[in-house]
Amino acid sequence: MRARPGRPGRRRARIFAGLLIAAVPLAGCASASSQGSAAPAAAAAPLATTMTVAGGGTWAVVAMGGSAADENRFWELFTRPAGSTRWALDTPPGVADNGGLVASGSGSALTVAFRPSQDLTFSPLATTSDNGRTWGTGLLDAALAAVPDALAADGGTMLALLGDGAIDQAGPAGASLARLAAPGAVAASAAGRRCQVTALTAVAYTASGTPLAAASCGRPGIVGIFARTAGTWQADGPAAPSGSPVRVLRLAGTPTGDTTLLASGTGSAASLLAAWTSDGTHWTTSAPLPAGTRQVLADGTGPAGSVWVLLTGGRAATIAGPGAPWRQLPAPPPATAALATGPGGTTEALAVAGTSLTVYQLTPAGTWNRAQAITVPVQYGSSS
Repeated sequence: MRARPGRPGRRRARIFAGLLIAAVPLAGCASASSQGSAAPAAAAAPLATTMTVAGGGTWAVVAMGGSAADENRFWELFTRPAGSTRWALDTPPGVADNGGLVASGSGSALTVAFRPSQDLTFSPLATTSDNGRTWGTGLLDAALAAVPDALAADGGTMLALLGDGAIDQAGPAGASLARLAAPGAVAASAAGRRCQVTALTAVAYTASGTPLAAASCGRPGIVGIFARTAGTWQADGPAAPSGSPVRVLRLAGTPTGDTTLLASGTGSAASLLAAWTSDGTHWTTSAPLPAGTRQVLADGTGPAGSVWVLLTGGRAATIAGPGAPWRQLPAPPPATAALATGPGGTTEALAVAGTSLTVYQLTPAGTWNRAQAITVPVQYGSSS
């Protein structure tokens, strides 16, 4: 562990491999897929999100800066400690983050993976257990998938969903990694064939430590959540709406259990549903949230199993947890990248404009009031 220095300038990714000399590898050589090139790989999804960890601390991942095409988009991590009303920049130092950040909480700890970009072909890791005051380093010697739940931490164990659809698992501290699923293995299981897996979308752990994998299904009426039990992948998701294929957009471990966000139907009939389980077996599913042709821009979780979604067309909604209804929010401020549950259960919008993050709070009157502004020292052109 080392203290976090001042914000470093960005450099090309190639120079960072040498910084991880103390890393513990979390992935070995990729095993060949028995399913061939047609095996379903991992999906891609918006990476901006927020999450609340045990103890009440909240973390946010958003993209800032300029154009990704010009290598001027940088992903940043912000934290709001439990009991605080203020957000602070807390991106782990020393690694290029143009490819995106994926974060997973375990207890009060947070593990962050840097997705590959430019010359970086693997995924460095950073872990903190003191709200970002110090960071430990690690290394996932493979390309993590571009989905917000590609990483799942559970005490001393970790799951990683790779871009080719493989799933790796690191055992307790000091144990070597095992390839939990080769590319295509989940789709080739009996449960996967019933689902007709089209892409893997997430990994998680149940409260008892059972590995979970999530997928989009081609067959209507099936939710593609699978538990690794007795050496096989078995169906473990909630009941699905009939008549339409279901995509698992999120499957995230939270302090109260696992939370999933589902997309069902197409076109004007498309809707979103949240579902929760505290034991990995029994699920509670929300009423549908009509989405129509709107796309999900970002989503995330909060305390007590709450879920938020940010949609195109200036639409946003939250749900407080199992048994609660969806609540439509007033149109968020322009350039809102993520939402979060603020102090006292208020809703916050995190808006990004270049190097500025502005935090707005939703008042009881339904207006968004500016509460905080943070300027991030992005060095444009440092990644080219």
